[in-house]
Amino acid sequence: MDWVLEYRDRHGKLTGLNSGIQEVLGARTEQTPQAGFDEEVKRHFWENLNEVVRGVPLTEKLFIGGDFNGHIGESARGCDYVHSGFGFRGRKEAGISLLEFSKVFDLVIANTCFQKREDHLVTFWSTVAKTHIDYLFCRKYDRGMCTDCKVIPSECLSTQHRLLIMVLEIKRKRKKRTAYGQPKIKWGALTKDKAHELGRS
Repeated sequence: MDWVLEYRDRHGKLTGLNSGIQEVLGARTEQTPQAGFDEEVKRHFWENLNEVVRGVPLTEKLFIGGDFNGHIGESARGCDYVHSGFGFRGRKEAGISLLEFSKVFDLVIANTCFQKREDHLVTFWSTVAKTHIDYLFCRKYDRGMCTDCKVIPSECLSTQHRLLIMVLEIKRKRKKRTAYGQPKIKWGALTKDKAHELGRS
């Protein structure tokens, strides 16, 4: 069964995948400007991302994933509306922007929803650094669909970024079957008066 309905590309980086099961499922992937870019480039990125997210109808499921180059910190510390308390190390300025973005669009950072050991939490691992800068988001009211979010540790990757996955439980709505053939007679509703009336006709 082919569930892919639509693929969209925006500004060469923002990409979307709409996949229909019963409702429309929207996914977005993004990479933020790398460390060292000037503030104008970063501002342009956030404006574009805000525009894309605003363009997704609330009737669609929305999932966003990307390398955001931000550290949101280990604890929720005042951000429990988007951060569930299972992050990694300290919070930095770029991470604060990410938390504010999540709050504005009523998103939850799925990485923080499940307690994990370090090798299932660290998304970027090099000889000099271990960090948590790649994130997956979903709308807060779809949080129940997400049953897990973790890094798949592997030595075979050609990049220092590690594979981050979100496991979703998607329940299909059953369609009511149309009844065919003769309509049922409700004998229990038959009274004496109705029986006499039927007998006269």
